[in-house]
Amino acid sequence: MSMKMNIRTETAADYEQVAKVLFHAFGDREDESELVKKIRKSATFVPELSLVAERDHEILGHILLSKAEVVDEGSSHEVIALAPLAVSPDHQKQGIGRRLIQEGLERCQKLGLDLVLLIGHPEYYPKFGFKPARPYGLELKQFDVPDDVFMVCELQDGALNRIKGELRYPRVFLE
Repeated sequence: MSMKMNIRTETAADYEQVAKVLFHAFGDREDESELVKKIRKSATFVPELSLVAERDHEILGHILLSKAEVVDEGSSHEVIALAPLAVSPDHQKQGIGRRLIQEGLERCQKLGLDLVLLIGHPEYYPKFGFKPARPYGLELKQFDVPDDVFMVCELQDGALNRIKGELRYPRVFLE
């Protein structure tokens, strides 16, 4: 087996393998694969921000970054929500998640996006520049989560000074 891994944009031909990775990575539950299916059909889907890690034609991991908004007193800013990130259980702890996150953040930055927000493990995501979001004037009311798991990564300098308010995940996250 070659060790060369490729990170690329997901295609429709990958959907079945991606669903399997999501299912197994999240404890044999279908919640995340169903969420991904809904996001793909929604206006918040950005095709070039749905990435797979592939080796020898096998999908080992997947990351989805999609549009969300931060709303504050009538103003709204488009931001990106990172969810989900999944690596096949047989291939975890090999840097696949790291590569997917780095490529995803790079693509978001190139697209001129300001912020990426997520709900995730406080020990893992800070390695990639994520910080607790609430100290920066960002709030999350749709989900009740501790401060340290609601995080933000600033992609454009000064974005955290300009963008304040409540992160609103798209409706597909709540269905």
